[in-house]
Amino acid sequence: MFGATLGALLLAFAPAASAQLSVDVTDESSSNLKIVVPALPAQAEVSTPAGGSTELGRKIAEVIAADLKGSGLFDPSGPGGIPTIAFPEVTNPAYDKWGAYQALVQGFVRTTGGEADITVGCYLYDVALKQELTRQGYVVAPRDWRRAAHKCADAIYARLSGESPFFDSRIAYIAESGPKGNRTKRLAIMDSDGANHRFITNGQSIALTPRFSPDYKSIVYVSYLNNRVRIYVYDIGTGRQRLVTESNNPTFAPRWSPDGRNILFSMAIAGNTDIYRVSASGGAPVRLTTAPGIDVGGSYSPDGRQIVFESDRSGSQQIYVMNADGSGQRRISHGGGRYATPEWSPRGDLIAFTKISGDFKIAVMTPTGDNERILTNGWQDEQPSWSPNGRVLQYFRTTPGREGSSQVWQVDLTGVNERRIPTPLSGSDPAWGPLLP
Repeated sequence: MFGATLGALLLAFAPAASAQLSVDVTDESSSNLKIVVPALPAQAEVSTPAGGSTELGRKIAEVIAADLKGSGLFDPSGPGGIPTIAFPEVTNPAYDKWGAYQALVQGFVRTTGGEADITVGCYLYDVALKQELTRQGYVVAPRDWRRAAHKCADAIYARLSGESPFFDSRIAYIAESGPKGNRTKRLAIMDSDGANHRFITNGQSIALTPRFSPDYKSIVYVSYLNNRVRIYVYDIGTGRQRLVTESNNPTFAPRWSPDGRNILFSMAIAGNTDIYRVSASGGAPVRLTTAPGIDVGGSYSPDGRQIVFESDRSGSQQIYVMNADGSGQRRISHGGGRYATPEWSPRGDLIAFTKISGDFKIAVMTPTGDNERILTNGWQDEQPSWSPNGRVLQYFRTTPGREGSSQVWQVDLTGVNERRIPTPLSGSDPAWGPLLP
């Protein structure tokens, strides 16, 4: 739990500036805010398992700057090539030194060394107004120093954008290796920026479509082994896994309910594929769709009252919405081409999906099917997954050709700020978890 390792909030929010410095997450034409992030000074130089306290201050600043740059909203400088600051400057900035920037991030690292917790302070200043905008502090175990950096970046992002944060979160995805026609596909997890990578499965079976549980304790995913397609729940804490439902029929495309009590999945029986719901603790599944054809990809609305899914019941892949009990099924996609892999935004305002019209693109529309917008322009972009704040999407992009590979990418809702997430192997099926507890 985050509370056990990161501790309580140390420093209260400061009053907001009268003329607010801000960024607009919805305006693709707005210029990036210039922000400087010098290395965080240490109160005293001591050694920790994660490095010396001065080194930690530099590494924390690097992660903060990388997070802000990756959001596409900021133009950060530092800590490399930026003057260092002394410990007393943290709360008494030398504003004249930073006149080329609009915002200043300063902080500190304090620890007694060894296995003792470290305290990380995080301050945001408006350079022009010479005013503090916010401050926060965190107590972390040395191994969790990156979480403190992500939380600091989250505080800055939230204060300047007015949006909920998303950096302190994790991604589950499928790590791929081997030739294109015979890939080894392993379940893996990592931080939202690709750090702290960890393989979960060994590659003896093919893993597909992982999803974190809302409490981050488990991952539900599809395993393909010995010609059997089945759904398992992997317990991250114990390393044990269990079968979701026993069936001789293929089961796939699992999704958690928002409260974590149920799992949606698809099951193919005698040439027909329908969506089912089963208790996360097991039991008999409940069938939710009955139309002839293939119904897959169920995703709950944030309040758990509705489900969006794809179906070819009309003759081609389209997007439908139904009530959580399976009633009220209705088609919402009416544009040209095919629609696949719908995912409801955690904000509830949009549905992301794969638009197939020649190439594969990532797109969004409202839950009523209005205001459809294409966000990406790759050859084959698919399987969108929302950030915790519903403002950014991760997906995987496959390059063409016999030797083509897949990589995890990210784009915000403007469609302008796009970047690849580093992974040690090729990657597919990214699934963004909620903010870490």
